[in-house]
Amino acid sequence: MRLILFGPPGAGKGTQAARLQDIFGIQQLSTGDMLRMASKGSTPLCAEIAAVMQSGALVSDAIMVAMIKERIAQADCQKGFILDGFPRTREQAIALDVMLKEQGIKLDKVLEIRVDEQAVVARVAGRYSCAQCGHGYHDDFKKPAVADVCDNCGHTIFVRRADDNAETVKARLQAYAKQTEPVLPYYKEQGILVTVDGLQAIDTVTETIVVSIQKHP
Repeated sequence: MRLILFGPPGAGKGTQAARLQDIFGIQQLSTGDMLRMASKGSTPLCAEIAAVMQSGALVSDAIMVAMIKERIAQADCQKGFILDGFPRTREQAIALDVMLKEQGIKLDKVLEIRVDEQAVVARVAGRYSCAQCGHGYHDDFKKPAVADVCDNCGHTIFVRRADDNAETVKARLQAYAKQTEPVLPYYKEQGILVTVDGLQAIDTVTETIVVSIQKHP
């Protein structure tokens, strides 16, 4: 099962990717995590990535595709993968398709988790987590059972990400709409794009995604 996952910040991609990973026995591949890992590796490609990142420049599309090629060839991706964070442009999507075709790999589905701006701002702006174990909470949707005490580890100190505020979230949503959403028609033309309402209950979103994946193209 080979999937690509799209969705703006706060759409629930992380939650759904983890569930799909468990359900289908496939590997979640976040390109951000892959870049960080690669920058510490010892292969020629890793050295090239490290040099680019240390210079502050953007990693080129060619390097990104080469990194993904190396990663999906590893043993834990033999049953498939969920790619998150790439492609972000039509040109990247085409380059990715060329590489996958060369490897004899075909994408099964491209999943878009769609949510509206107001809902995303409410979701993200209220997030916080336990400073010790990282367990997540929300001001409105998921408070600790005992006020100011982590359900998971009992710690009493919580933290919020500096960018989890309404202004930052709106800016990230605008960037997603401008930079990433335009790639979706490319996959719609191929008949493999599935759009899911991310405002449904988490279990319902998962069920809808699984049913859509299991349907024939």
